[in-house]
Formats: sequence, structure tokens, C-alpha cells
Amino acid sequence: MKEPNREARRWLRQAEDDLKYAQLGLREGFSAQVCFQCQQICGKAIKALRYGQGERVVYGYALVELAAAQEIMAGFREHLAVLDQYYIPTRYPNGLPGGVPSEVYTRAQATAAVNVAQQIVAVVRRELTAPVEECESPATEGGFDC
Repeated sequence: MKEPNREARRWLRQAEDDLKYAQLGLREGFSAQVCFQCQQICGKAIKALRYGQGERVVYGYALVELAAAQEIMAGFREHLAVLDQYYIPTRYPNGLPGGVPSEVYTRAQATAAVNVAQQIVAVVRRELTAPVEECESPATEGGFDC
């Protein structure tokens, strides 16, 4: 296993980059794709949190399950449950009773999804960069290597 804080930062960096992509998609009107991307962003951020806590392997895609044991995520449970609903039907026409995802999902849903993703990423970033008592010196990327 890689060093936990380094692995956590890798996952968080990808979540942050994906968030920029989702914001671009929101500006351009790709609501279904943004909703799915935000589900993925939150998954990566929560995995970053868990890796940062020393977990060796973190599997799964269901946000509610990934975040279940994370006290810091308790206030997001309902939002994560909504994002979990975007995992399949935002991508596949047969995931909906009618229509296609690009015609069904709305800008309001995408905007709400981006807002949740921004909050989750920010909470995880703060948690991963918070100084720990045993740390003696900050790492170059804004976090602590301990």
C-alpha cells in the first residue's frame, strides 16, 4: 500500500480536477453528465478521506455506503442519497422509464449536484490538510506528510 496521505491526496486531486470539468459542463448545459460526474467526484473525495485515515483498500460506488462510517459526512447523507440516484440513469436511456438522460435531467438538478460536490470536496480538503499533533513540517502541496 502506498503511504496513506499521499494516496489520499491523489484521490482528492482527481476529485478537484473532475469538479472543474463538472463546472464547465454546467456552464455548457450538460445537465445529465454533470449529475453523474458529481456522483463520481463525491465518491473520489470520500475515498480520499478514507485513504487519509489509513484504510488500505476502499471499494464501492454507493456514496451513502462509502460515507456511512464517516462522522464528518453525517450532515450530507440525504444529498449523497440523491447523488447516488444519478449513477446509472444519467448515462443510459434504459435507466429511465422514458426519454433520454440528456433530455430529462435539468439545470437545477445539475446546479444542486455541483453545489454538493463543492461542499464535499472542501470538507475533505480541510480534513486532509488539517495539522496533526505529531506533524513537524508541512508538505509542499499544502498538506502534512504524517
